[in-house]
Amino acid sequence: MEFELLIPITLFICIVYAIKIVVDARFRNKLLSTGGAEELLRSMARDEDIRRRHGALRWGIVMVLLALAFGIIEATGWREASPGMVAVLLGACGLGNLAYYFISRKLN
Repeated sequence: MEFELLIPITLFICIVYAIKIVVDARFRNKLLSTGGAEELLRSMARDEDIRRRHGALRWGIVMVLLALAFGIIEATGWREASPGMVAVLLGACGLGNLAYYFISRKLN
């Protein structure tokens, strides 16, 4: 694998993320300077906190199921990439997202 290719991709991702952070900060600053309703600001902060927690929940569930999938792959002795191996990994991702969906519905 050519690691020289990862440098521009990583740089692009970092630039996009930095722009997103700056735009979000400016939006909040404008909202505060215009004297936006205090209830709106609290609602935004609460929603952002909930989204952050739900994101952590989703990634936690998906990562645990991916770890189980890799354990299954190791236990079965598959050493080369095959359609069955890819199916196990994709199935684990799908099950993780479905589990997140049902858990998040119960939380709301």
